Amino acid sequence: MAAIRRQAARAVVLDPADRVLLLRARDPFSPGKGEWWELPGGGMEPGEHSASAAAREVHEETGLVGVEVGPCVWRHDARFTFAGLHFDQLEHIHVARWNGSDDGSAYRPAGLEALEALAFSGYGWWALDELQHLRDSGGRIIPPWLPDQLPLYLAAGPPGEPIHLGQLGPVF
Repeated sequence: MAAIRRQAARAVVLDPADRVLLLRARDPFSPGKGEWWELPGGGMEPGEHSASAAAREVHEETGLVGVEVGPCVWRHDARFTFAGLHFDQLEHIHVARWNGSDDGSAYRPAGLEALEALAFSGYGWWALDELQHLRDSGGRIIPPWLPDQLPLYLAAGPPGEPIHLGQLGPVF
């Protein structure tokens, strides 16, 4: 089967305490893969700018209101299989800010596709040390470079141009 080639946008959504939002996911067609944590995001529509796509995907997948999407900070090439489909995509990763507070009611997905509804089983806000501990204890994070790159971004701010981090995948 040929790979679906596309561009995608994801967002590193940070709250006021610099915790990052990750979605708990699994492949409903391949339960042996287990669970992982991933950034909200997905495929870009033809002609859509990556920042617009990231904002749309964050809203669809989380329901958060008032998320401010910044410039693209990182890019990587992702090759993976999900729901029996093979993907080959260039992902544009933006950093976004959400200034709300989450008492457990802020997360209300606003437009999940059927596969996403089967795949996502929750969310979590992760502090940097928790994110690193998750990875170091065998938890799977997509993208796996997030615990290393996010502290650099928080210390130095956005780069002048997006940093291309190579090829990601297959993750599992």
